[in-house]
Amino acid sequence: MTTHAMRGQRGGWLAVLLLALMLWVTALPLHAAEPQHGSTAADQAERQVERPLNNAPVWRAVRSGEEHFTTARSPEAGVLIQSEGNTWRQVRNGPITLYGGWLLILVPSAILLFWLIKGTMKLHGARTGRTMKRFSGFERFVHWGTAISFLLLAVTGLAILFGKHVLLPLIGHGGLGLLLNAGKLVHNYVGPLFGIFVVLMFLTFLRDNVWRPIDAMWIRRAGGLLDGGHVPSGRFNFGEKTWFWFGVTFLGLTVAISGLIMDFPNLGEWTRSDMQTANIVHAIGSILMLALAFGHIYMGTLGAEGAYEAMKTGYVDETWAREHHEQWYHDIKAGKSGHP
Repeated sequence: MTTHAMRGQRGGWLAVLLLALMLWVTALPLHAAEPQHGSTAADQAERQVERPLNNAPVWRAVRSGEEHFTTARSPEAGVLIQSEGNTWRQVRNGPITLYGGWLLILVPSAILLFWLIKGTMKLHGARTGRTMKRFSGFERFVHWGTAISFLLLAVTGLAILFGKHVLLPLIGHGGLGLLLNAGKLVHNYVGPLFGIFVVLMFLTFLRDNVWRPIDAMWIRRAGGLLDGGHVPSGRFNFGEKTWFWFGVTFLGLTVAISGLIMDFPNLGEWTRSDMQTANIVHAIGSILMLALAFGHIYMGTLGAEGAYEAMKTGYVDETWAREHHEQWYHDIKAGKSGHP
């Protein structure tokens, strides 16, 4: 009986050994492949020892721009890093900030110097006390709506673009963060409103900004700005028409449309490249528009006596109308509409 028990025990151990042998044979393919993976892991571990945090092969793959699998549903969702973003950042923080900043310093400086030398363009004749209606209430509403929204966007936009260079040393990171957070909200919400006013400006003043033969004389004499002479014009002179077509219409719509693209990134199938292009176009257009606006603001305030009264009250003195817009003055006096 003891012998029978010993044989049973030996049979049990034999079964265990056979089972272990079968498991080992079954696992051979895995063990055959493990050295390669182990080697890669070892290489990676060695890389971390020699060059800590240097995982170049992985990041090269990530930065390749190839699209991989993701559960997110949006354009380029499978691209983790878009390397062209570095190019956008260098352009924005480099030439746009540098040359744009200098332009916004030199233009108002030149205007200030011109004003100090030439002074305000005074009326040659005495005021008559009789006024003429130059702008309707709706026209002034559209103008001031465009102007106020533009100035809000200009102030907040300048803070966003130049804040870290100009404001950071003055108010610190905390103050700049609060200021830019508020400025960004104002910029994002006022931007679409500005676009609406630009369209209203175009529709309201389009008929008065068409080419007229008398504009050629204004061009030849630079509007009398240098010699102070009288240059006749219609309701708007060629300088005002240039501001209307290039400044308000072209640059205004460019800035508004590019801003809307950035305001509503999910509205269209915008890619990161589209957003970066919109940002560059927006910055360049805004800087150019602001530089031109300095001249328009100057001529509407300090540059010419009586110009501000026209947009403030809607009326101008007859002397002002005759000296600055003689053809328009005669049209009104003759009972015509005053529009081309």
